[in-house]
Amino acid sequence: MQTITSIQALRSCIRQWRPTGHSIAFVPTMGNLHAGHIQLLTTARQKADKVVVSIFVNPAQFGLNEDYASYPRTEKQDQAILQEYGADVLFLPSEAEMYPQPPKTGISVKELSTMYCGASRKGHFDGVALVVCKLLNMVQPDLLLLGEKDFQQLLLIRRMIADLNIPVEIHGVATVREADGLAMSSRNSYLTPAQRILAPKLFEALCKVRDLILSGNRDYDNILKTQINALQQIGFSVDYFQVCNRTDLLPASEDDNHLVLLIAAKLGATRLIDNLALQTNV
Repeated sequence: MQTITSIQALRSCIRQWRPTGHSIAFVPTMGNLHAGHIQLLTTARQKADKVVVSIFVNPAQFGLNEDYASYPRTEKQDQAILQEYGADVLFLPSEAEMYPQPPKTGISVKELSTMYCGASRKGHFDGVALVVCKLLNMVQPDLLLLGEKDFQQLLLIRRMIADLNIPVEIHGVATVREADGLAMSSRNSYLTPAQRILAPKLFEALCKVRDLILSGNRDYDNILKTQINALQQIGFSVDYFQVCNRTDLLPASEDDNHLVLLIAAKLGATRLIDNLALQTNV
């Protein structure tokens, strides 16, 4: 595996691959890799001849008083994982390489960037869209792999790619969970032992709402209120819990059949997100 730190060297490597007809898959990450990232890498390895993984903790997607400075950085451990699981290139740029000067160009996906996580983390998705667009321009992959755990982010990037006619296929990879159901996330490392015991209750709440809807209950407001109250009673601070149309993330109506449940909540200082897709009878 090559570790590349400059855009120029990355482009040179890609130019060497292209004449051979190799297909290229790209997995963007912020490092501190876990089994969810490994699943992305394994899927990329199955679908393309060459795999590029980036590690860059993007300051543009962190707001004031968020955890940019303390975000876990485990480069040596991450490099060993990528070597073991078959990445061809690790792109490991510095902040100065990615942003040699403060950007004056922005990318904002209307509506999707300002709801749910976008409402709580103002500017977050604009920072995500900008860095993903920059990385796609640098790597120019055939395939982009993103995890479904960040479902709102996945839809936002899909829309950006469609609107800007970026020539890449996007592939969502199912959420990888711990044995107790907790969605794997780099931020899980922030949880105290007591919080870690409680954290799977978030997924349990999703499953309860899913089961009620599949049993025919369409009183979404009441279903959600009950679960929000239950989570708050055991220590969660719920940011949002919503039954959404899976296509546009607008609140679901009784006529919507393709649904996704979105939730975000804090446990102590740690913000956790999760989702669950379901389909009701047509």
